[in-house]
Amino acid sequence: MTRVAIVGAHGKVAQQLMRVLYDRGDDFVGIVRNEDHAEDVYRLGGEGHVVDIERASAEELAAAFEGCDAVVFTAGAGAGSTIERKRTVDYAGSVKSMQAAVIAGIRRFVQVSAWGVDNPLPEDTEPVWRAYVEAKRDADAVLRQSGLEWTILRPGGLTFDEGSGRITLGDSVPAGRIPREDVAALISACIAEPGTIGRQWEAISGDTPIEDAVRSPVGSA
Repeated sequence: MTRVAIVGAHGKVAQQLMRVLYDRGDDFVGIVRNEDHAEDVYRLGGEGHVVDIERASAEELAAAFEGCDAVVFTAGAGAGSTIERKRTVDYAGSVKSMQAAVIAGIRRFVQVSAWGVDNPLPEDTEPVWRAYVEAKRDADAVLRQSGLEWTILRPGGLTFDEGSGRITLGDSVPAGRIPREDVAALISACIAEPGTIGRQWEAISGDTPIEDAVRSPVGSA
């Protein structure tokens, strides 16, 4: 059994991930901002910890991670948030989670980023969207240099469609969409597959079963 700390456990991908982990017989700790959200974690079979990643110290977050084997960062400021919160959640929250993992002695770290964030942005890009892309890009860069056993997943446009269990996964894939359910299954598969350590992949819907994709992604040596 693997025990997974999920940062941003009230998010829609995280909710799907908790169902996947439960079905696989894994244990999980959901890091959320308030008690109501913690109840959702308990309802899905996990342990809820109320920690505001924007205000808590890395040491406080590490205490919530204690006893876990892996950390999944899937938090985000969400639609309608400010430029400032893109930096305090999507970037600084990720960096703080990395620091907390180190303090807690956890090596494995899976980060949910976004498709295409390394691509240059047009000059007329809307400011909040620019802040989001830059926050994800910069957080990924820090993780790659962190010394942790990292995997970075960059899904395309997220949908509420039922997952097919089949994706296209690679260093670079065309723009596309992917159900949140399939992203959750992909995260779980990566946690279980040591060969995904040190890999950064984009993911969209496709034809390859998820378990096969993490072993032989497109565009990989």
